[in-house]
Amino acid sequence: MSDESPANPDLLLPPGDFDAYIFDCDGTLADTMPTHFRAWQTALGAHAEEFSEAMFYELGGVPTTRIVEILNERHGFTMPVAETVEHKEALFLSMSHHIAAIEPVVALARKFHGVKPLAVASGGHRRIVLSTLRALGIADLFDAIVCAEDYQRGKPSPDPFLEAAFRLQVAPARCLVFEDTSTGIAAADAAGMQSVLVPPPRR
Repeated sequence: MSDESPANPDLLLPPGDFDAYIFDCDGTLADTMPTHFRAWQTALGAHAEEFSEAMFYELGGVPTTRIVEILNERHGFTMPVAETVEHKEALFLSMSHHIAAIEPVVALARKFHGVKPLAVASGGHRRIVLSTLRALGIADLFDAIVCAEDYQRGKPSPDPFLEAAFRLQVAPARCLVFEDTSTGIAAADAAGMQSVLVPPPRR
């Protein structure tokens, strides 16, 4: 990566032209990660101490349902998956007024809108992703929004990004991905796409 984006000196874009741009949502377009972690801690109740902030960020990009399954597998919990996910997501929605845009990335999406095909590829469920994008006023920027309901294998599998490329009708190698986690970057690599690692928001 060599060229710096004028929108943010920390956001480095690879040289060359791309036919489409694909964005993760949480931590990439929207500064939602602290809010998601607070919602998880409340939803997990007595099990919250087994889901550290470090583990939360380690599992960034992993679908919500799979996170509950992982906690059950690792610790012998018997949390009902669907009910735990629903409770966590309801808590997140109730806290969504805390969400802010990650401005350098949103600025790029606005710049490319109407010029190149754009997609979101998220590990979140559709109602949560759409609520976040609408809260930021950017849902209409994207030609495709791919969520956990739209593929079988979540990141680090390439499936979310390949589905986005398919919907945009652009070859994977001609897509550039914006991601904030190592899991997401691994998924982009597996899809044969170049990627940009978005640094954490300055707080």
